Amino acid sequence: MSSESRHVPVMLQRCLDLLAPALQEPGAVVVDCTLGLGGHSEALLKRFPEARLIGLDRDKEALRLSGERLAPYGDRATLVHAVYDELPEVLDRLGLPTVQGFLFDLGVSSMQLDEADRGFAYAQDAPLDMRMDQTVGMSAAEVLNTYPAGELVRILRAYGEEKQAKRIVSAIVREREKEPFSNSARLVELIRDALPQAAKRTGGNPAKRTFQALRIEVNGELSVLERAIPAAVDRIAVGGRIAVLSYHSLEDRLVKQVFAAGAASTAPPGLPVVPEKYLPKLKLLTRGAELPTEEEIAENRRAAPARFRGVERIREANL
Repeated sequence: MSSESRHVPVMLQRCLDLLAPALQEPGAVVVDCTLGLGGHSEALLKRFPEARLIGLDRDKEALRLSGERLAPYGDRATLVHAVYDELPEVLDRLGLPTVQGFLFDLGVSSMQLDEADRGFAYAQDAPLDMRMDQTVGMSAAEVLNTYPAGELVRILRAYGEEKQAKRIVSAIVREREKEPFSNSARLVELIRDALPQAAKRTGGNPAKRTFQALRIEVNGELSVLERAIPAAVDRIAVGGRIAVLSYHSLEDRLVKQVFAAGAASTAPPGLPVVPEKYLPKLKLLTRGAELPTEEEIAENRRAAPARFRGVERIREANL
C-alpha cells in the first residue's frame, strides 16, 4: 500500500485552518514534529505554497515513506531523524531561531499500528517490540521480562489508567518465570484470563490499557512531551501558532497545563497596572479540547479519541 492510502490524517482541515493565519507569508516555516506517513505535511505544503516544512520523526521507515510522498516538493521539505523533544537542537542546526508554526500529532502512527511485526497492535500476534525507533532502547518484551513487579504496576496505573494493574502484573510475573514473554498474543491471552468478568465487559479490548502503558514506557512518550511542548512555546514566533492532537487524557493534560500557564497573567494580585512582563504570552485558540465530528470519525476511526488544542504566541518572552 502507498503511504497515501494507508494514512488518513486526523482532523486535517481543523489543523490547516488553525495554522493558516501564521503560514500565509512567504518564507513561513512550519515544523511537523510527528511526521509519520506525511499526510498532514503534504496538506500543509499544498495549502501554503510559499511555506517551508521541517518534518521530524524517530522512525526511520516513516521517514523513508514520507520522503517518497513529499519528494515532489523538493527543498521546501526538510526531513530529520529526531525525537520531537530534540526540536531546539534541530532548529539550531538549521539556523532557525523561531518558526511560524508547530504541529504535533501525538501517539502511535498509522504505519506503526498497521505493520504487524512492530508489536503495537493487540489485535494481531507479533513480537512485543513497540519501539518507534527500532535502533535504540528496550523493547516491550524486555520491559515485561525485567522490570520489578512494583514498577510494572506503577506503569500500568500511571500510563494505562488500568484499575486491575496488580492482578495483571501478578499474572505476568508468574508466567515470565516459566518462560519470558516474546509475542503479543500470549500477553493478550494472559490479560483476558487475569481480569474478572465485570472488567472485561467494558472499555473495548481488555488489553488496550496495558498495551498503551507499555508503549508509553518504551518510548518515553510523556517525558518527551513534557520537554517538547515548552520547547515549541519558546521557539514560536510572535503571531505563530501551535496545533496539538492528543489521543489520551495523560497527553492532553500535559498540553493543557503548558498552554494554560502561557495564557495566564503572572502578575502578583492587586497591581493597579500590570507591567508587560507579567502579561500572557499565549492566546488560547480552542475552547477546551475540541473533539472530532461524527463525520471525521466515520472517515477515520482512529480519530475517535483525538483531542485538539491550539495557541497563538501574542508577545515576546517575558523579561
